[in-house]
Amino acid sequence: MPRRRSRTSPSVPAAGADCPCGSGRTYTECCGPLHADTSRASTAEQLMRSRYSAFAVGDLAHLRRTWHPDTCPPDLQPDTATTWTGLEILAASEGTPFHREGTVEFAAHYRDASGPGRMHEHSRFVRHEGAWVYLEPLTD
Repeated sequence: MPRRRSRTSPSVPAAGADCPCGSGRTYTECCGPLHADTSRASTAEQLMRSRYSAFAVGDLAHLRRTWHPDTCPPDLQPDTATTWTGLEILAASEGTPFHREGTVEFAAHYRDASGPGRMHEHSRFVRHEGAWVYLEPLTD
């Protein structure tokens, strides 16, 4: 989700709160350990969900850590006017623990000063130094 930015400092959800990624699990069971850097994503989809949650809670450190160094923007800045409101995973291919690459197509919903919006992207993920990272959006 490179086009939209997050808040200045992480706003960790309360204990027992649902994970922003929409997995149906709590934040502490789902994306929290990835954000705390105590766990790594085992699939490209899991990384996509954690990146969406990082945008939602304003975790720029996780976004930088999970963005391929060749494509990570040097000026990643927070956008405090955007609130992320939901994630839909539309499709995923490869990106399992047995792959080196994978793609995830998603729709991320948000609200900003102009009202509600939807960002659609088909993203490419690769393994870099043993971990899944976001590489780039694919063009259809």
